[in-house]
Amino acid sequence: MNHRTIKLLRMSYLRGPNIWTYRPAMEALIDIGELEDCPSNTLPGFYERLTAWLPGLIEHHCSEGARGGFLQRLREGTWPGHIMEHVALELQNMAGMQTGFGKARSTDKRGVYKVVIRTRQEEVGRQALLDARDLVMAAIDDTPFDVGARVQHLKALIDRHALGPSTASIVDAATQRRIPSIRLTDGNLVQLGYGSRQRRIWTAETDKTSAIAESISRDKDLTKRLLSACGVPIPDGQVVHSAEEAWDAAQDIGLPVVVKPSDANHGRGVSLDLATREAVEAAYALADAEGSDVIVERFIRGVEHRLLVVGNRVVAAARGEQATISGDGRSTVMALIESQINTDPRRGEEEEYPLDTIRLPENSLVMLELARQGLTPESVPEAGREVLVQRTGVMTHDITDEVHPEVAEMATLAARVVGLDIAGIDLVATDISQPLQAQGGAIVEVNAGPGLLMHLKPAVGRPRPVGEAIVEHLFGPRDDGRIPVVGITGVADTTPIALLVGWLLHRSGLGTGVSCTEGLYLQMQRIDASQPSDWEAGQRILMNRCVDAAVLENSPRSLLDDGLSYDRCHVGVVTGVPEPHGLEDHHILTQEQMRTVLRTQVDVVLPNGCAVLNADDEVCAGLAELCDGDVIYYSQQHSHPLLNDHCATGRRFLLVQDGHIVLWRNQGATPLIDLSEPTVAGLMQGPGLPALLAACAVGLAMDLAPALLRAGVETAAPLFART
Repeated sequence: MNHRTIKLLRMSYLRGPNIWTYRPAMEALIDIGELEDCPSNTLPGFYERLTAWLPGLIEHHCSEGARGGFLQRLREGTWPGHIMEHVALELQNMAGMQTGFGKARSTDKRGVYKVVIRTRQEEVGRQALLDARDLVMAAIDDTPFDVGARVQHLKALIDRHALGPSTASIVDAATQRRIPSIRLTDGNLVQLGYGSRQRRIWTAETDKTSAIAESISRDKDLTKRLLSACGVPIPDGQVVHSAEEAWDAAQDIGLPVVVKPSDANHGRGVSLDLATREAVEAAYALADAEGSDVIVERFIRGVEHRLLVVGNRVVAAARGEQATISGDGRSTVMALIESQINTDPRRGEEEEYPLDTIRLPENSLVMLELARQGLTPESVPEAGREVLVQRTGVMTHDITDEVHPEVAEMATLAARVVGLDIAGIDLVATDISQPLQAQGGAIVEVNAGPGLLMHLKPAVGRPRPVGEAIVEHLFGPRDDGRIPVVGITGVADTTPIALLVGWLLHRSGLGTGVSCTEGLYLQMQRIDASQPSDWEAGQRILMNRCVDAAVLENSPRSLLDDGLSYDRCHVGVVTGVPEPHGLEDHHILTQEQMRTVLRTQVDVVLPNGCAVLNADDEVCAGLAELCDGDVIYYSQQHSHPLLNDHCATGRRFLLVQDGHIVLWRNQGATPLIDLSEPTVAGLMQGPGLPALLAACAVGLAMDLAPALLRAGVETAAPLFART
């Protein structure tokens, strides 16, 4: 070691549960070289520079378990790998991706460490580790470091790659209910649940959202006609095809009017309170530029509101506010917008902000509003003059608790009439706490795929749990979206076990998917022999809507390279924990380290699930203490030292006695499989007795009846003849 720097040797994204954590994480292998001899307390000024750049490190508990714990470790002396871990976590937190889990562990080579951080997004975690390395070295070498610029870069990566806030709120709500999720694209299309129990969301649209209803909602004129026919109060209006026709319609309807595109959402191209020909014609051009028909309708006096309907109930409501500036006789309109509006901390360019910044001349609606008042961005309003900058599209105040029951009922009726399961209902009313018709209010739009951010982060008022409401809409109270998942790992017999278990489940009537080293199987027909990675193969099975049960083989290397392809499983099988071979690149050199790798399969067993363990392997048998659920042992012996104690607790044990596979439970024995049967004897020459024992144990864990278990075993031989 002759370098005084931190070298990044490798970075790996662990996309599922792994040896470190149940969640996705970034693992870096680093070499700190001569810095192994330089703990933090020996570096002059290091502590002061680091804490000045990252004051938030005071919140890191570290192993001390209390606020300031990490800083205490810094003062006492700790090594660069550990410091990198905390710096990377803090940079993610500063960028808005909150996380707190990290670890740094030495390897068998001096100065070489594994640094692990929890991250929600691979690109962000990777960059955070790179930035952490640079920041730590800058603090060591006393060189400049622009923390703000690095954080802004991380924010840009989050905005580009991570789920949007609306989708993330739904996924987070599903996670709280232990419902698994799979991101299906780089965008916001997400699967909640596995296999045949899955549901899909795309921001605030679901697989329950009707394509017909969505098309209706985009046609504002058709929507109004349907609502009117069902007694929903709407403003009078008509479709027009020219500026002249728009002005004629405005006069027929009665001034003032609204001009808007027929299929616009989020206030695009919408102009309000128009009372002159010039204003109407200019608004027509703005709406027509959106590329659809243009509607002229009666302007409703009052305040704009957005009600979010999910599954026939209003779950959140927001009130809009107009954006205004006050002249001082010196500053231009553009300068006043910057100083009086855009400086509001609630405004920003990213989705995390509840209000948008106002940019001129890019914002056509604002430009039109100014023109109606005889102003341009360069105009200087006289002192005290109030200038209206933006009338609509700025939902700021949460008013969910103020909505009158009749208003809520009318909003849910509007959603049902259009046919949307999730809808944003725009209505204008003077007082939302009173019925609409009495005050001349009306519903002006019904929107599919409504934005959720205004309810998640209102500028005024408390956030509403709209993500939870959408998850409740998709899944019943006791529905976790899970299918039975059987995970299998070890170094022997795992492939025949996977095929046997798949066959047993298939014969029980379940639509079964299997991934193993032989390929991918659906209904025990091989559909792909290309042998993708264990993680990719498992994900492909879990994404398939035809799959009622999944059997997924995981090699020790796949656990280290990628993590598991599922978050939890109903049955976890470990066939043995031998001395490791071929894992030196991961610094797995001892049986104890191998145990740490393979225990991952047991760690993810659900509380109502079961671990199936090879009792003939002492280390494997010891994994039972880590299981949250039940444990079934299997052994090729006719008796076993663990038998009595294990069965005394009501648990099950499979042994080979008198030519049979025998189930022991509560000191009672039940013969299951006659090994002398010719159809079974064939399996003994193929998969072998250990695989047969493990598969039978999985069948019991899956509550297959003994007769069905026997029938499955006796008919499995042709499957192995093909392979």
